[in-house]
Amino acid sequence: MRVETVKWVNGKIRLIDQTLLPHSLKYLYCSDIKTLWDAIYTLRVRGAPAIGIAAGFGAVLAAKLSKARTYAQFKKDVIKEIRYLKSSRPTAINLFWALERMEKVLDLQKKKPVERIKKALLAEANRILKEDRVMCRKMGSFGSDLVKNNDRILTLCNAGALATSDYGTALGVVYTAKAKGKNIKVYACETRPLLQGARLTMWELLKNKIDATLICDSMAATLMRQKMVDKVFVGTDRIASNGDAANKIGTYNLAVLAKYHRIPFYVVAPSSSFDLRLKCGGDIPIEERRGDEVREVFGKKIAPINAKVYNPAFDVTPNDLITAIVTEKGIFRKPYIKSLRKLKG
Repeated sequence: MRVETVKWVNGKIRLIDQTLLPHSLKYLYCSDIKTLWDAIYTLRVRGAPAIGIAAGFGAVLAAKLSKARTYAQFKKDVIKEIRYLKSSRPTAINLFWALERMEKVLDLQKKKPVERIKKALLAEANRILKEDRVMCRKMGSFGSDLVKNNDRILTLCNAGALATSDYGTALGVVYTAKAKGKNIKVYACETRPLLQGARLTMWELLKNKIDATLICDSMAATLMRQKMVDKVFVGTDRIASNGDAANKIGTYNLAVLAKYHRIPFYVVAPSSSFDLRLKCGGDIPIEERRGDEVREVFGKKIAPINAKVYNPAFDVTPNDLITAIVTEKGIFRKPYIKSLRKLKG
């Protein structure tokens, strides 16, 4: 199943509105930066790589909307919108990584006419998208070597096509393994509070004819105890230089359970999701979201309206709980503080 999560179409950013899935597949067209900012914040587009791609095209949109004729004013206009986009979500490093690439293009093209710079920005955004497609396929290839025939894989949130420009990260491993003829069964955690596993991962897996079973997040321990899980594969939004990885809230729970039950726990991520400037996971900014996301399900109140809520969107899995990290450059193992240095090259 080919899914084009993010695309530049006729001067606008076209996104799959993931808040409407699995019941409706519709597109959202962003013709201004505020609409894109809202789309990122409200999870209409989500998944670290997809957010990065959308942000790259956001810089293109900002350039398109600028009426400036001089380089100085043009750069000021675009940088203003880039800074605004950076405020949409703090944890996914891909957002900042992509926008920093767009800023570099602005600097490198400073002696060119404004219209030439706009074309260069669009070329760079398309390059980010194409690179992500290649990275997805390479991660899938490396990761599929870790999968045996008849493996039962547990995953959380959505790390598939909807989170990237192609196969996905963790689910890309599943799709590649299937393409190689391996028989696989996947258990998808529902992923509270916004149910990305139930709504998005199950939608993807069923579309791709993968043997998939949905479970509540709290069922994972029982599943492992009953020896119904062989491996855990998850994505990530940011990885520190020591291998600590931030991912959707609940990932840390699974890593602890996997360690106790002696089940391999794999993180799958492109190099764009690494933040080697950070020493450890404690340095990763964790987004805290609105309480209504927990008090409500699809707009229906399920808790007292005045109930206090703690709603961090991500947690950090310590590196000692991670069996290996799969990237487009290969599989990295402990000690990560040494092995991940190769990514700097």
